[in-house]
Amino acid sequence: MKHNLLALDASTEALSLALHFNGETHTHFEVCPQQHSQKILPLVESLLAKANCTLKDLDGIVYGRGPGSFTGVRIGVSVAQGLAYSANLKLCGVSTLQAMAQQAMGSDGCNEVISAIDARMGEVYLGHFEKSTNGLATAKREEIVVKPESIEANFNNVAAVGTGWKSYPDTATNIGVNVLENITLPSSEYMLVLGDAAFKNGDTVEPQDAQPHYVRDTVTWKKLPGRE
Repeated sequence: MKHNLLALDASTEALSLALHFNGETHTHFEVCPQQHSQKILPLVESLLAKANCTLKDLDGIVYGRGPGSFTGVRIGVSVAQGLAYSANLKLCGVSTLQAMAQQAMGSDGCNEVISAIDARMGEVYLGHFEKSTNGLATAKREEIVVKPESIEANFNNVAAVGTGWKSYPDTATNIGVNVLENITLPSSEYMLVLGDAAFKNGDTVEPQDAQPHYVRDTVTWKKLPGRE
């Protein structure tokens, strides 16, 4: 990675932060439901101290834009905005579903990944990604929220990550995905990878324009050509 970036995500029960500065990466990941707002700023300060840098030394901030818990997503976005305002930095929002797919591609060598986060109320947030020529998780379809039983496509041993498959194991079996048990929640370490590419391409926003991504009801996925 070429850019010095702070990444943070509070969109799920996990609180995840990562800081890349001068070639070194420092991370923090913990599952701490309903404690994100109390812990996130002290953890940012801790990571900056470990890297011996300040916010103003960075090139920008990457935030988990969702989908996930509405409250958690808002916490992450608002904290990222506040930090960016204070240091005059630009931001980049990264999908939590995409971040998990990126982890599967980076750590497990997967080329195609279905990410699912338990959305409660009998639904999951769902994203479908493939590895691009530069190694980045790239969306094949629009992210949706859907009842697991209504997913019609069959994926023939495509890798699957996220809490959604643990909550609905029968769905994983029915649509033929291969669940990776080691990746259940998004990690900011892999948001750094996606954020670095975005900053390289100029895909950034000013603090006032940072937005969460609340995936809501859309048309369910149909069978892809060749997967009937």
